[in-house]
Amino acid sequence: MLYTNSLIYIELHESEIPWLKIFTHAPHKEFSECSRNEKEMIFELLDLIEKEMLAYFKPDKINIASFGNMLPRVHWHIMARFCDDSYFPEPMWGIRQREGFGLTAPMEPFLEELKGKLIARFG
Repeated sequence: MLYTNSLIYIELHESEIPWLKIFTHAPHKEFSECSRNEKEMIFELLDLIEKEMLAYFKPDKINIASFGNMLPRVHWHIMARFCDDSYFPEPMWGIRQREGFGLTAPMEPFLEELKGKLIARFG
């Protein structure tokens, strides 16, 4: 777990691309069931994480999604996508398009800096 507070927690999804997931602690099935505070927190986090991924990794696109078909609970995916990643332009759970992708910037410094900003901003 990268970060947690009373409303949400953030996990790293193991992948070749930068991919984080935001979950509510409360087991809501739909976003409309979330409290105003949970909704505001999620949108602030999506905004912050997207900006940090753009600045650090310089991806071609950020994908943000909430599906919940396999896991029927509120959670959001934030993924930094690259034109040469293994699946682009397919979704990461789609059909592999090519081999040999590697990040040009390491994940660990990004995660440490993001964690520091999350703690400073949200406690």
